[in-house]
Amino acid sequence: MTSALVVEGSPPADVDLAADLAAAGVRVLGATPRGDLVREAVRTSPDVIVCHEVSPDETLFAAFALLAETSPCPVVVFTHDPEAAKIERALAAGIHSYVVNGYSAERLRAVLQVARSRFEQERRVRAELVEVTRRFDERKLVDRAKGILMRARQVSEEEAFAVLRAASMHSNQRVGQVSRQVIAAAHYADAVNRAGKLRMLSQRLVKACALRVLDRGGTAHADQVDDATRQIDASIAALAKSVSKPTFGDLLEAVSTAWAEVQALAAPALAAGGLAALDAAAERLLLEAERLTRGLETAGLVTTLHVINVSGRQRMLSQRYAKEALLGLVLEGDAARAARAELARTAETFEQSLAHLRAIPLCTGEIRALLDDAERIWKEVTATARQVGQASGARSLDAASDALLALFEQLTDRYERSMQVLMG
Repeated sequence: MTSALVVEGSPPADVDLAADLAAAGVRVLGATPRGDLVREAVRTSPDVIVCHEVSPDETLFAAFALLAETSPCPVVVFTHDPEAAKIERALAAGIHSYVVNGYSAERLRAVLQVARSRFEQERRVRAELVEVTRRFDERKLVDRAKGILMRARQVSEEEAFAVLRAASMHSNQRVGQVSRQVIAAAHYADAVNRAGKLRMLSQRLVKACALRVLDRGGTAHADQVDDATRQIDASIAALAKSVSKPTFGDLLEAVSTAWAEVQALAAPALAAGGLAALDAAAERLLLEAERLTRGLETAGLVTTLHVINVSGRQRMLSQRYAKEALLGLVLEGDAARAARAELARTAETFEQSLAHLRAIPLCTGEIRALLDDAERIWKEVTATARQVGQASGARSLDAASDALLALFEQLTDRYERSMQVLMG
């Protein structure tokens, strides 16, 4: 038996709609004022909703529009109002049978059936549209994912699609779902790399300033300071465009605030006495960049993003180690002793991370060769740090630490573009 919910007219209709429906064999679930329409429709789940309204108004149309959005259902409205604008408004509000001057108890079952048939047809059309839209959106996702894999691993379009299809079969997901995960992994891998680079740049800037002080105000290292400044500005701007502001906006704002403090202290006329304050500000920038990097890593929901974080941190440690060796030389008293103590801790952290990268299964022949080079250059860095006080010792340390930095730039890039990271 068809069930119906009656919407009370305002003013009440001159017909007994509920009685006529019952006489026609329709089970009436009750009558509700228009203000309670959605709540009662959800509670009673009628097959059809019927209303007799002499002159429908915007309040009634708004109630039916809200019903169509929250709990779609076939709707019949009988009225005496033939206004064309209201007929259009009724259709837009999701009314399936808007009957003008045509109420008849004998025709109720037929009118209700028309409304139910139209409702089912609309539902099928909407379902087909959703499916077509889904397929179109998935096709775009697949194309983007293929492009990411092709650029990252230098494979053909056919090979990239074969990887996606194999992952789809292995994970029992649609290719579109796998593609969406590849796009998300690439997005977060890039963000983790950029945020992690800020850590390195905070240390590189102080190292360059220390070298400038040792050069007694010369301009030999001004380019390093300017380059670090440009890279930090560019990284913060890129992250502001790519990361979610509601999720990471506060972390990125903290990075920007810390960076402003560093900029205020890194003046060209900086003397040895100002290096300690600059280093303290750079440490705050490092801390805020680390928080942002960790947040992005864990938000990516891809465990392999951790390797990008670790490799990116090695870039920072290469510059931090050189910076602390230079500060131990330039500063005096407790500040110099603190820098030398931190130097040993940085070396220990670097070597532990290097061992971690060697141990993880995420490794190719190219990555293993780069790790071998990293170990060799690291020995050069530590050797030059011990000779930093000798003639040309600072320049040798600068060159060796930059060589180590360049190598870990390559490694981090390889990890970011590795198939294991992109496929999660």
